[in-house]
Amino acid sequence: MKKSEKMKQEYIIFKLSETIKETSRIDPELFTKLGVKRGLRNEDNSGVLAGLTKIGDVVGYERQSEGTLKAVPGKLIYRGIDVEDLVKGLEGERRFGFEETIFLLLSGYLPDKEEDAIFRKLISDNMPLPQKTKMNILDLEGQNIMNILARTVLEMYIYDEDPDTTTRENLIRQSIELIARFPTVIAYAYNVIRHSIQGLSLHIRHPKEELSIAENFLYMLKSEYSELEARILDLALILHAEHGGGNNSTFTVRVTSSTETDTYSAIAAAIGSLKGPLHGGANSQCMDQFRHLKKAIKNWEDKQEIDSYLNKILNKEAYNRTGLIYGIGHAVYTISDPRALLIKEQARELANA
Repeated sequence: MKKSEKMKQEYIIFKLSETIKETSRIDPELFTKLGVKRGLRNEDNSGVLAGLTKIGDVVGYERQSEGTLKAVPGKLIYRGIDVEDLVKGLEGERRFGFEETIFLLLSGYLPDKEEDAIFRKLISDNMPLPQKTKMNILDLEGQNIMNILARTVLEMYIYDEDPDTTTRENLIRQSIELIARFPTVIAYAYNVIRHSIQGLSLHIRHPKEELSIAENFLYMLKSEYSELEARILDLALILHAEHGGGNNSTFTVRVTSSTETDTYSAIAAAIGSLKGPLHGGANSQCMDQFRHLKKAIKNWEDKQEIDSYLNKILNKEAYNRTGLIYGIGHAVYTISDPRALLIKEQARELANA
């Protein structure tokens, strides 16, 4: 392409990007006037009813008799069970509980010992990837694990002998297979990126039958891990398993699957939503902020220095000047996010390890 033609094309792109600022602008007042929702919350922060669900519930306020909202400590409910009670029960028995949580969310009740053993074996049997999928991950180019995961999920459609049937039994089968294989895909993608981008040795470890999902993920990711690391990951998986059915990626599944498309297309769309920096992609922003804090704060024993720098971030005077401190916290909650409180207990132990 000639330089003049390229410049003309670049100009057209620029002109389009400039004109749509005005030609596609909608007066913000119209959203209020017409009752159109922007994001999954109302103006009073009570949250928007995006659909009906019997799976999860999020509580951040109580509506008073006069119609006002009263802020209350946050609650996250899975199938009628307070997640705090679920976590405390698992921690008391020192059991890895993500598998039980999956069973609870899928079925509506906690499994007995026999059901739990069978379900764990089902997960374990489906963690290894088909050889073609494994080789394709090794061959995929890219620097973003979420993008590799989405492409791999779409590819799984090809190798499913019954990809389009939407009976309950087939959907549950596909869901369990995807849940089991996600850790394997992500671990392999991570190691491939380390190899191709950073020039490090490539390690592909096969999942072990006797390990939980959390343990297997850490083993496939880096081989060696502590029991505390595995328990914190198990806790994080439990706390992120469901959030009331109204978050962006879950809503994406609802919209996409409502057309009766296949499971793989719906889940790939949800991964695309989750990848965004205003949703699950904020995790990487959180890590980047931690790295920045480690360099910026000189004395971690000095609470005043820590508070002062965090206030600078809040005042848009430091870091990326957005005024945001990244971490676990959802706008639906008012006083506290129960997930943050639960994970903070073990995070402190890990920091001191």
